[in-house]
Amino acid sequence: MSQINSPRALISVYDKTGIVEFAKALVDLGWEIISSGGTARELSKSGISVTEVAEVTQTPEMLGGRVKTLHPLIHGGILADRSNPEHLKDLQDRGITPIDLVVSNLYPFASNPGTELIDIGGPAMVRAAAKNNAHVGVVIDPTDYESITEEIKSSGSLCAQTRLHLAQKAFEHTAAYDAAISNWLTEDNEELPNSLHIEFKKAQTLRYGENPHQTGSRYRNTQKSSWWDNAVMHGGKEMSYLNVYDTDAAWRLVHSLSEEPAAAIIKHANPCGAAISTDIASAYQLAYDCDSISAFGGITAVNREVTKDMAERLTEVFAEVLIAPGFTAEALEILCMKKNLRILEAEKPERPAFEMRSIGNSLLVQTSDVAQTKRDEWEVVTTRVPTENEWKDLEFAWKIAAQVTSNTIVLTKDLQAVGIGAGQQNRRDAGLLATTKADGRALGGACASDAFFPFRDGLDAAIEAGVAAVIQPGGSIRDDEVIAAAEEAEIAMIFTNERHFRH
Repeated sequence: MSQINSPRALISVYDKTGIVEFAKALVDLGWEIISSGGTARELSKSGISVTEVAEVTQTPEMLGGRVKTLHPLIHGGILADRSNPEHLKDLQDRGITPIDLVVSNLYPFASNPGTELIDIGGPAMVRAAAKNNAHVGVVIDPTDYESITEEIKSSGSLCAQTRLHLAQKAFEHTAAYDAAISNWLTEDNEELPNSLHIEFKKAQTLRYGENPHQTGSRYRNTQKSSWWDNAVMHGGKEMSYLNVYDTDAAWRLVHSLSEEPAAAIIKHANPCGAAISTDIASAYQLAYDCDSISAFGGITAVNREVTKDMAERLTEVFAEVLIAPGFTAEALEILCMKKNLRILEAEKPERPAFEMRSIGNSLLVQTSDVAQTKRDEWEVVTTRVPTENEWKDLEFAWKIAAQVTSNTIVLTKDLQAVGIGAGQQNRRDAGLLATTKADGRALGGACASDAFFPFRDGLDAAIEAGVAAVIQPGGSIRDDEVIAAAEEAEIAMIFTNERHFRH
């Protein structure tokens, strides 16, 4: 850092947290402070000696403060390469004093997007200082003030490694800032934008990746909130990649089912049980009973506070994760006795506008899929019309099917999933798997298929299971044959005209 004169710091911040204390510490260490606008007033009010930017440039602020620091006497002082004789000569010829430290954070655009919160001078200064990190330090984060003060106090200046680290943070900051502005300018124009500008920061180091030999982390979108950001872990081991992935799937599924007490159990990203009941303990039990073998080592999600009754039932089996909106004191005491059970408390999941999936070094992006139960828009295509109870089972099955890997068949009875066939390469096998798991429990219930039946024999398993009603998108060239098969079996059939493939 320059020793030509007393070291100089340019301070211009929107977030003034800790700035008075930081500036005072610099002054006490022999630094000169130059500042502008509200920052200069804040420092002066606290008795700190400050030179106004306008005094340095001999140019008053203009355009209502839009132009303050955009001046050669400022940017020349920031950008000068102190090892370049020509740069030093330019400084001398123009009467420019070097600036050794730039302290700036930007207008909070993301908090209330609008033209007047698009910062110009701030990013220009930050980028200039970050570019010239060989000679200049740049601070954009108030949490860095203390460590920077200590380093200057002990060493007299910032070391090259510190300046490089600060520059990296600065460019991350301006990149995210520009991304937020770009997204705001395009969000109303396109469902999916021509380019994606998203910043993710590491929020959690995971126990391991998909397998123990892989490393894994969870990153958060700096511009969008997630239910994960405020989740509380009450007990259990650290989360692995699959724990997080499956827990997210379970949490979203259970909140899509009903406002009534509901439970869902996920295993390898697919539901192996789901139910709605009058209380959370019985909802959990019904969900578990759907496929108790697959539920071993699964992820359980409920949409009600966990009671003592439910906790006692759950601790009788092996579960990896339990997630709920809350826990009674008695329930938490019981659950915490299971040392390996991860116990999460969380708020409702958000609904993202679009979903992303990596394919090598590329991304697939699509708008999010939500299974809407629009009974008034669905079409009854058979002579037989569902009863009210059958309608409820059909709607329930349809919501589950949308969250199961394709091809899928879901069988339900009395708001309990009784058979789920997931991830099969053909619909007949999915139906046979669901029917086998149902083991007679689907009699008089409902069947949901995430896509149309390409042939009438696709209904065979549902008919064999004894369901009274079937819901499917329709749209096959053989729809007439499929409807005829339903008529022959005297079951009701609903077309939604909307499929829910999931891969």
